[in-house]
Amino acid sequence: MKSKTILSSSLKVLITGGSGMVGMNLIECAPEHIKLLAPSSNELNLLSKACIKDYLLKESPDLIIHAAGIVGGIRANINYPVRFLSANTEMANNLFGIAAELEVTYLLNLGSSCMYPVKGENPLKEELILTDYLEPTNEGYAIAKIFAQRLCAYINHEKGNKNYKTLIPCNLYGKYDKFDSEWGHMIPAVIKKIHEAKSEQRDTVEIWGDGEARREFMLAEDLARYIWQLVDNIDSVPELMNVGLGFDYSINDYYQKIAKVVGYEGDFTHDLSKPVGMKRKVVDIFRMKSVLPLTSTSLEEGLKNTFDYYMTKYNMHEKD
Repeated sequence: MKSKTILSSSLKVLITGGSGMVGMNLIECAPEHIKLLAPSSNELNLLSKACIKDYLLKESPDLIIHAAGIVGGIRANINYPVRFLSANTEMANNLFGIAAELEVTYLLNLGSSCMYPVKGENPLKEELILTDYLEPTNEGYAIAKIFAQRLCAYINHEKGNKNYKTLIPCNLYGKYDKFDSEWGHMIPAVIKKIHEAKSEQRDTVEIWGDGEARREFMLAEDLARYIWQLVDNIDSVPELMNVGLGFDYSINDYYQKIAKVVGYEGDFTHDLSKPVGMKRKVVDIFRMKSVLPLTSTSLEEGLKNTFDYYMTKYNMHEKD
């Protein structure tokens, strides 16, 4: 790959998880000169080493972007920790190991900000990983993501000629997410909850905890565009790098902003018995800014676009 630029017109990129939120946005935002491979899980079963080997031998990608995984909100993480740990670990172990064996030079692995210690000082710097214990509510998923990142680093160390790098995005939302109370991330789940409250003319909507926990959410489309920009300069990307906005809002803020977009005028109550996860989670973006600045969509615009997508996909016949 050194003999041809990473953005050669002949570049072939394999995206795993092409049916998920990040994968779908990557496909939608892909530059025209990229030859995309976006197999379904039936075409490329990441839990089967034999299937992965056959696929990579057949297609010979120049770059793999690993966006596949079992993902979900806090409720799903609490209820199914075995699946979040075992499936995500196995997929990364199979794919990365065989890619290295077959001399795939470039790989971008997508991590998660849940990899950081629960008591990590904000903003969360990359070197904090593995310095303390994790948030219990999504520990299984976090361990799997840490495993994947360390495996990339070990392959680079052992092989010497590999560029396997991990990006740690902040929390994401946007088109192609799951609008589900259990498997959805916070923003799509709240959009669904508040829209249903409006439709059913309910006076109140419940928030888990006191709503003071803070989160950093970036539009998945912005991440996808940024990743394709990084592909231009992949050799300059550090082995481990956060991707985020560098600022956050409280959960209460998100509920209020979503209510405004949806047009809900009711009140909010708080269930203090419910888990809330880490009190604050905003990533440090010093490394990111030194490589390439990120252009982001405002939260208000992003929420409006995401709500419009939700209405189109799930409420096609509804008249407001």
